Amino acid sequence: MTPLLLHKYHGLGNDYLVCHRSVAEQLSNEQIRILCHRHYGVGSDGLLIDSGETIPTLRIINPDGSEAEKSGNGLRIYARYLFDIGRVGHQPFLVHTAGGDVHCHVHEDPHQITVEMGRANFTPAALPALLDLPEALNYPLKLADETLSVSLVSMGNPHCVVPVGKLDLAQVHRLGPHIENHPLFPRRTNVQFVEVVDRHTLRIGIWERGAGFTMASGSSSCAAASVMRKLNRVDDRVSVNMPGGELHITFSDGFHVSMCGPVHKIASLTLDKDCFAGGDNALSA
Repeated sequence: MTPLLLHKYHGLGNDYLVCHRSVAEQLSNEQIRILCHRHYGVGSDGLLIDSGETIPTLRIINPDGSEAEKSGNGLRIYARYLFDIGRVGHQPFLVHTAGGDVHCHVHEDPHQITVEMGRANFTPAALPALLDLPEALNYPLKLADETLSVSLVSMGNPHCVVPVGKLDLAQVHRLGPHIENHPLFPRRTNVQFVEVVDRHTLRIGIWERGAGFTMASGSSSCAAASVMRKLNRVDDRVSVNMPGGELHITFSDGFHVSMCGPVHKIASLTLDKDCFAGGDNALSA
């Protein structure tokens, strides 16, 4: 049996465990849920699985055991992991994800990673969302007790962006799960509440599909900035501020999105065989 070796990193407080495919193949979805639990496991916002193939291929498992197509912070962390184990250097390289191919670049300071996230897609069917519209900008989304003006965008994974006059994280916690699980989104959605500070600065609060409230999110930053750019409320270079810190988003022709931000390694660790023995409470928590 391959030792259950894991590596833990965080990007602005959004933390992930990384492992090789040979380790992940020994873990069930239930065990991954325990592993990500903050009290019964190691604690993580998800598990990143390295295929070990010549062209790096990344799978992303959420803390609830579901699979995500793409993650901006996850990609930055995966790029740093590949650099740390000597698979890549400082030259840009390709990564396959279920949400599309991206190019990553580990800077001379390896704490800083740039990811070319691809083109923002404003077609509701790309999320998917059950709307027969070419775009859904300022769309009236009906909840139980209120209606919100939202805009939809795919970054290879689904996003519902909610502009607000003033960011209130209590509102993120209150409404995030209702939007994530709204019938409009058959595969659920990530949610961002966005305050425009000025044409170069956003503040956002994030409710992540399958993970809940998160300190930071790369794809959410790209999605929020893309919608605000589409609505002409920001320019081509945008700083996105989250509870965990700041990411820098840049747009080129055709809404191609580039993201740059930090990654830090926390630990390498080998799971004890006792790790999953007391995890029933984790699955019900």
